[in-house]
Amino acid sequence: MAAKKLVLLRLLLVGFIINHVARSAGAGDDDHQFVYSGFAGSSSLLLDGAASVTGSGLLELTNGTLRQKGHAIYPTPLRLRGRSFSSSFVFGILSAYPDVSANGIALFVAPTADFSGAMAAQYLGLLNSSNNGNATNRVFAVELDTMQNNEFRDLSDNHVGIDINSLVSVNSTDAGYYDDDGSGSGEFRNLTLISHEAMQVWVDYEGGTGRINVTLAPLKTRRPARPLLSVVQDLSEVIPDTAYIGFSSSTGLVSSRHYILGWSFAVDGPAPAIDIARLPKLPREFPKPRSKAMEVILPIVTAAVVLLVGTALVLLRRTQLRYSELREEWEVEFGPHRFSYKDLFRATEGFKNKNLLGVGGFGKVYRGVLPASKCEIAVKRVSHSSKQGMKEFVAEIVSIGRMQHPNLVRLLGYCRRQGELLLVYEYMPNGSLDRYLYSQPQEADDKHNGTLNWVQRLGIIKGIASGLIYLHDEWEKVVVHRDIKASNVLLDSGMNGRLGDFGLAMLYDHTADPETSHVVGTIGYLAPEIGRTSKATILTDVFAFGIFVLEVTCGQKPIMQDSKDDQLMLADWVVEHWNRGSLVETVDSKLQGDYDADEACVVLKVGLLCSHPFPEARPTMRQVLQYLNGDMPVPELVPAHLSLQMLAFMQNEGFDSYIMSYPSSVESVNSLTSLVHER
Repeated sequence: MAAKKLVLLRLLLVGFIINHVARSAGAGDDDHQFVYSGFAGSSSLLLDGAASVTGSGLLELTNGTLRQKGHAIYPTPLRLRGRSFSSSFVFGILSAYPDVSANGIALFVAPTADFSGAMAAQYLGLLNSSNNGNATNRVFAVELDTMQNNEFRDLSDNHVGIDINSLVSVNSTDAGYYDDDGSGSGEFRNLTLISHEAMQVWVDYEGGTGRINVTLAPLKTRRPARPLLSVVQDLSEVIPDTAYIGFSSSTGLVSSRHYILGWSFAVDGPAPAIDIARLPKLPREFPKPRSKAMEVILPIVTAAVVLLVGTALVLLRRTQLRYSELREEWEVEFGPHRFSYKDLFRATEGFKNKNLLGVGGFGKVYRGVLPASKCEIAVKRVSHSSKQGMKEFVAEIVSIGRMQHPNLVRLLGYCRRQGELLLVYEYMPNGSLDRYLYSQPQEADDKHNGTLNWVQRLGIIKGIASGLIYLHDEWEKVVVHRDIKASNVLLDSGMNGRLGDFGLAMLYDHTADPETSHVVGTIGYLAPEIGRTSKATILTDVFAFGIFVLEVTCGQKPIMQDSKDDQLMLADWVVEHWNRGSLVETVDSKLQGDYDADEACVVLKVGLLCSHPFPEARPTMRQVLQYLNGDMPVPELVPAHLSLQMLAFMQNEGFDSYIMSYPSSVESVNSLTSLVHER
């Protein structure tokens, strides 16, 4: 009898082992699941880039190096299409600075484990500038993002988003959780992703309903009943038959480290619980807080040992480092135009976030008040790098600083530090023009209600035209601005337009021809011939001004979306209306018809003439101002021919390859290349 029981027990054991092997065979499992409570000894994960497993069992995705990416991927592709799945993980983000980090972590499901073509920084190591938004990506991701990127319409620098084939999230919200008692009706509490504290995330997808829930909470906090994000999206149209699941992370220009402490996953069921007690600890980059006793004893001991001399020397050295600058002998000739870093630091209260005016592709801008003169200034901090020599670059800055015109923002001077350059401008109290063109009335101040009237718009257009005449014809050198757009036009206290941001400007003598240079600027404002010649001229400035005129008149961005959500060039849209005899319908609807229709039509035609695809057909800025003032009639244009010429010229002049070569200049555009081919 005992022998029969032993045989039966062995048969059951063999059956269990066979069943377990079959369930662990890979992509065909019906209920595949795994759990990592720490990653010590987890050599099976696919790691690339900066990703590694530390000796303590932390999965380190990035190690603090700038502009890098890292991936950690479960090695077995899974059959997820049309099925429910659930995942949970514990993460932590550490930054060298207490209030800024770059860039974030994403949990993803993708058809491939090869992300060699993905970009770091804002692309999180998942996509790149050419494929972002393409349905062929077949990627689903949940991002924990610590940077606000305007090109992806991020709502803050501390948000959670659900992404489908694009880093423009289908739904996102500020990081936080609902502190409830299980009822799902608790109070919302903010969480800071870069708080150096571990947090837990739950991601659940219901295959039947298409419901995606994302929940976030501090570690050791009970899972909230109410998810942070919830959206219905049928992932069977996104995820392929077999797919990989893993993590992706990247850094930008801020030293940051991204960690995963634990991870679990299951198909057709809840993810297994992570054993919190077994998780490794996050590194401590800063000393632990002192105890109450040490706060009393340490000052006494220190004072007795060093007799205050050491403290005084340390404080003196810290002060020197805080205000240290980079100076070279050749800068003596530019002395009157150089500001001390100490004055700029004090003027901006240490470059505090409360004084931050804006963030652009070339740096952050802060408002300040100079201590001695009480003069209001705007300080732009940019990376200390230039393709030309620094001496020549500073010489051009100082040269531009001598320009004086009522429609130009005055560049007052500069300051150099190790690793950065600070440009000092006069302060414009009403901010940039794009704020008034695109903000909703409730977002602006009560004085201007967020909308500029027609007289103000026309005055701004004429003012910028006058400023460009000065740059192109009247100053001692020819100045090609190279980045004319609404966000670079600032409004003074009288709501007069002033062209600013001369960081990309190029100078040359009136008797010389411009040299070929690196292509810079903003997509939508770039003249089509730049893609072929890489040469900026006053006529490329005229092209950008033409797009700017259409932008101000129509209240639309240079690359807009039509009623079918297709991308459309603003100039083409205006030409199409002109063809249909409805040109006046392109004028900004926020004006509610309160404008001179004939005057508006003249302005629109001037904008189209300036943005003509053929450089030789564009007018000079002096002629433009004569057209706008009614001193000369606008030359006749044939709208049908203009549209066909523009499309043919852009396709023939290599504009597609230019865009692919300079992804960093794309703003709020998924792919202009696909736009050109579709049209």
